[in-house]
Amino acid sequence: MIGLAVGGGLDEIAVLGAHCDDIAIGMGGLLLAICRHHPGVRVRALVLSGGSTEREVEERNALAAFCPGADLTVSVADIPDGRGPANWNRIKEQLNEFRLSCEPQVVFGPHRGDAHQDHRLLAELLPTEFRDHLVLGYEILKWEGDTPRPSMYHPLDHDIMDQKVELLHRHYPSQVGRDWFDESAFLGLSRLRGVQCHARYAEAFVVEKSVIDFVRG
Repeated sequence: MIGLAVGGGLDEIAVLGAHCDDIAIGMGGLLLAICRHHPGVRVRALVLSGGSTEREVEERNALAAFCPGADLTVSVADIPDGRGPANWNRIKEQLNEFRLSCEPQVVFGPHRGDAHQDHRLLAELLPTEFRDHLVLGYEILKWEGDTPRPSMYHPLDHDIMDQKVELLHRHYPSQVGRDWFDESAFLGLSRLRGVQCHARYAEAFVVEKSVIDFVRG
């Protein structure tokens, strides 16, 4: 396992989800770690569904907790849950508007192989707006057997994972009764990804394309 560390400062990231809780489940640990080590980082978030519902309230409170000390802005649209493909034009417009509002160094969203149609559509459209950006696809454990073979891992400390699980349960009460929304599921996947990168815990990401330069500083 050969690691590459991100040098210099991290000024701005963009995080996108099809539904409220996607971002926190897929990369909540990394968000906590980034905000801990890069105070004042700009976090620009877009969620496509849940606008003007209790889910939007949950999402805004959750992302504020997952991004302590960050310069955070959150936009929650009202695309109907499960109807992403039927709202292709609206989603494309939302992404274009969001892209014009930020200049992130890294973009996070769902991965293209996700079995949920809303996740998958967002993953397919992200590179059409963020054409010259590093786009990392997070994974969401659920009923479908669509767990990816990730190509990038971020190790996480035990306290970060404990905090992630606690914040998920505190800020998403509407989801607590679901059979996949529990501590064992969240810690189990992160433990598996930790084993794969010689760490206790990790969150993993799919990278479709990246450029590496060993010469230019």
